[in-house]
Amino acid sequence: MQFRAGPRAPAVGKADGPLNPYAATPEKRPDGYTTLRVPQDGETREKHRGPSTRRRPLRVWLNPEHGQSLLRLGYELCWATTWMADANRWIAPVLGLPELPFIDFGDALFQERPDGVHWKSGPVVDYANGRPFAWVDDEQSDLDQAYVTTHHRGAGLLHHVNPRIGLREDDFHTLADFARSLHTP
Repeated sequence: MQFRAGPRAPAVGKADGPLNPYAATPEKRPDGYTTLRVPQDGETREKHRGPSTRRRPLRVWLNPEHGQSLLRLGYELCWATTWMADANRWIAPVLGLPELPFIDFGDALFQERPDGVHWKSGPVVDYANGRPFAWVDDEQSDLDQAYVTTHHRGAGLLHHVNPRIGLREDDFHTLADFARSLHTP
């Protein structure tokens, strides 16, 4: 998920990792989370009724309280996830979020870059378009921070969230502190 700080500044974020702690112990759903089963590849229950064509639904853990916590931050929320528009269909309703804009990664989706920068970095910076932003993800590196510093005119916070535990209270404090820092002379 991307977050913009300041008066309705962008906040960009990812669903898997920060919101869905997919790397947590698979046998134990984290406290406060609910389980969502999402058909893979856009399947619906009506399609592919034969056992040979069924794929096991994707297990997603979401904490419904995270939606209100994100909204209270005052950021302009935006999905920066491979789920793209599907995040509004599957993730947003469980979290109580309205339909949010999303970054359409187009041809950049999953395309490794020779410089080692994450494939999301360029599209996230383009989406922010010089405005201050916070980007919450579990796949950022120092190379991505260097890219943002070099290619983005405004303030940018790249906030890493451990995909084993997902968003925690400290993460929300960090995001709130960043937004406040933009208003401090």
